[in-house]
Amino acid sequence: MENRSHALMTGIFTIALLIAAVLAGIWLNRDRSETVPYEIVTTQSIPGLNPNAVVRYRGLEVGRVNDIMFDPRVTGQILIKLSVDNDTPVTTTTFASLGYQGVTGLAFLQLDDDRTGSPILPSDPKRVARIPMRPGLLDQIEKRGLAILDKTEKITESLDRLMSPQNQQTIIGAFDSIGKTAAAYGELPKRLEPTLDQLPALATKLDQTATSVNALAHNYDNLATRLQAKDGPLERLNGAIGSLQGAASGLEMQTLPHLTEMTDEAKASLRAVKRTANSLSDRPQSILFGGPSPQPGPGEPGFVAPTE
Repeated sequence: MENRSHALMTGIFTIALLIAAVLAGIWLNRDRSETVPYEIVTTQSIPGLNPNAVVRYRGLEVGRVNDIMFDPRVTGQILIKLSVDNDTPVTTTTFASLGYQGVTGLAFLQLDDDRTGSPILPSDPKRVARIPMRPGLLDQIEKRGLAILDKTEKITESLDRLMSPQNQQTIIGAFDSIGKTAAAYGELPKRLEPTLDQLPALATKLDQTATSVNALAHNYDNLATRLQAKDGPLERLNGAIGSLQGAASGLEMQTLPHLTEMTDEAKASLRAVKRTANSLSDRPQSILFGGPSPQPGPGEPGFVAPTE
């Protein structure tokens, strides 16, 4: 009986010791830090994110994911409930995105902020604040990859249309034309060889022409110098022009007045001859009997006043 009692007491003591060790471990490992609840709202896919996943703020671990559920108020919207340390600077401009740990595929929540100095976002269990979620790196890569695949598909279709049989014939014809053009350009040096051979002679003629032009210019300079020299042709020509101008002035001042006076006298003589011819024409007898006596004027003997 004593052996059985001893074994029973030993078993009870062992069980009690195990229970005490478990309770001590739980008590020692319990989280004593104060946390603040938040919610993340998203309509994106969250592959790899599970409850109890790590929450990090700019790389620092600040909390855990408590629960993941669908939003009962908005169909298709996902709510992610999390708790972060009380001293985490969650502000009104803070946003969340998915991050992945290496190649394991396990996701964590990455909190970040657009700027510093924004107001703190208040939250408590009664009124849980919500943090918006933005596409993560993999989501951006997926979207850009789909856009690249779409463009690649369009480029492939364009290449297919470009390489159609009709276009192939056109391209072959173009290459054939390019080949013929290249061959024609290859023959140009042969055709230009006679012209190139004549270039030295042409250059010699150009040099001779340039020499002749220089000599002509030199002769012209000498001629201009001689013409403009003192007592030269130009000066003598200017003197002759001055003499002619003086003679013309003398002729105008002396001869022309005499010519004018002679012209006036000739005009007067012609008028007298004309009056004499008119009198003879009217009274031819005046040649024998003389001209008629003039009529007496007023106050003279024989004056008769005209009657109306």
